[in-house]
Amino acid sequence: MKVTVLTGGTSMERDVALASGQQIAAALRARGHLVHVVDLATGYVPPEQEAALLPGGVGRAPPAPERLRELERGMLSAGLGEVPAVREADVVFIALHGGVGEDGTVQAILDAVGVRYTGSGHLASALAMDKDLAKRVVRDCGLAVAPWVMAPATEVEVREIVGYPCVVKPSKQGSSVGLTLVRRPADLPAAVELAGRFDDEVMVERFIPGAELTVGILGQSPLPVLEIRPQHETFDYECKYQPGMSEEICPAPIAPALAERVQDAALQAHRAMKLSGYSRVDFRLDGAGAPCFLEANTGPGMTANSLIPKAARAAGMDFPAFTDAICHLALAPRNKGANRGIPVG
Repeated sequence: MKVTVLTGGTSMERDVALASGQQIAAALRARGHLVHVVDLATGYVPPEQEAALLPGGVGRAPPAPERLRELERGMLSAGLGEVPAVREADVVFIALHGGVGEDGTVQAILDAVGVRYTGSGHLASALAMDKDLAKRVVRDCGLAVAPWVMAPATEVEVREIVGYPCVVKPSKQGSSVGLTLVRRPADLPAAVELAGRFDDEVMVERFIPGAELTVGILGQSPLPVLEIRPQHETFDYECKYQPGMSEEICPAPIAPALAERVQDAALQAHRAMKLSGYSRVDFRLDGAGAPCFLEANTGPGMTANSLIPKAARAAGMDFPAFTDAICHLALAPRNKGANRGIPVG
């Protein structure tokens, strides 16, 4: 089929998106698909120029804001549907992380021009991107979530509702951009100020110190549970994208009954938010060893060092087969495709 990989963009996760896009394009070509690459910030990328998009790989920190502002001047935005490689594609594989690529904006544009695309629809994407709304929906379906408040909040509210240590983060960002682990009340204002540089809403959430687990969903099939053991106390940007900065074990070394419980919780969250295609749902184990929902990712990383491809490999799917399955899910009617599983293993 004709697949256009839509990548890049101007979010703080641009480099991650480019790394994902390059790996996805190579994998789909290995499966025999005709693949084009489009950078949401700059337009169609000729094959001979694809390698130059990210020559040094993903760095230890996000791109400089000045560079992103420069790229924003050339953003495709509403003109996306006029790009021949997009308009004529059988499927657009959305390899965008954060910003308009993951908040439902791009999905709404593609819906308007009638182009099929991977992952969740525009409403579900917007819901999952907003951590405050996502936690409310998941809590209402009976899953445990860490207590939280939204800034502005008084120090008394944070102390009584959330407690210390707490995690302060932008409500609508990914890759731990702008995240701070706060141990003392005196450090709270600076953490809120930092997170506020990246989003108009800031979440203050109880830090759950237990094991960090994640579950990929493909169709309606949960992949094996993966445990993350970062070098730092939180799974921050550097630990996510620098080789050797975290240990990722899949299947997670946990009891089978707990693994099944975490997978069931991930599938419940995926369904509650009406996600489709594929997603990745993150948890930490609380003091009683029970899974506590953190967030859901509708556009999880697909780099060489990303989590969901590792879980797919543990389920018996190599990366080309995994990307191929995601594309085929995109060809199904979205409501029905969301309810049909892809056999794994």
